[in-house]
Amino acid sequence: MKPLELLQAAQRARKNAYTPYSNFRVGAALLTKDGRVFLGANVENSSLGATICAERSALVSAVSSGARSFEAIAVAGAPGGKEAAAPCPPCGICLQFMSEFCGPEFPVYLADGQGGARKYMLKELFPHAFLNTNMQK
Repeated sequence: MKPLELLQAAQRARKNAYTPYSNFRVGAALLTKDGRVFLGANVENSSLGATICAERSALVSAVSSGARSFEAIAVAGAPGGKEAAAPCPPCGICLQFMSEFCGPEFPVYLADGQGGARKYMLKELFPHAFLNTNMQK
């Protein structure tokens, strides 16, 4: 799957976001190494700390379905029904969550606000992840 196709899937997923408090809709599309695509959308809660981000939603769906090897993720986010005017990077919690399952060279595609995708590697967005190696004695 090409990056723009993955990004289009993320943009479609945005439509399923539940955002009655912020009206900021985010969609994510996660591509597995075996070619499956898992979608995620942010789901808010009146206790905003309980909000689930689109990226984690997609990852949890994939892992719950048995997937463990991932090729790339695409993310699109913007207020309401608007198109993204600029890249919407994953939050720190989502980047840490990705680091659990994806290596530093994992591609993260962000909607660039001009109909294209901007590519980042996970290590660029989150250079100092806390990994299982940090827990070793």
